[in-house]
Amino acid sequence: MSGRTITRAQLGEAVYQEVGLSRNESADLLETVLSYISDSLTTGETVKISSFGSFSVRQKGQRIGRNPKTGEEVPILPRRVLVFRPSQVLKSRINEGNSGAME
Repeated sequence: MSGRTITRAQLGEAVYQEVGLSRNESADLLETVLSYISDSLTTGETVKISSFGSFSVRQKGQRIGRNPKTGEEVPILPRRVLVFRPSQVLKSRINEGNSGAME
């Protein structure tokens, strides 16, 4: 893996470069979009972004886990988890440029 991370600031700068809004307006737009996505997921809605993928929240039930150090059984409480499913377009783009060995 390359270890590189894209930050909010870099995304805001990309919006600024591509759309032509001011840097403040670009940052505000990005925050609005991320907030809308977060709020939608919090209420249990699925967020689908065409040619990118979909985000959804899944309910996981209680189960018994095991502490790997001690071997002791521990209950894992029910919880909600975020799931991302990439679109076929995104999968193709990722695999298109990486037909060689993994780094």
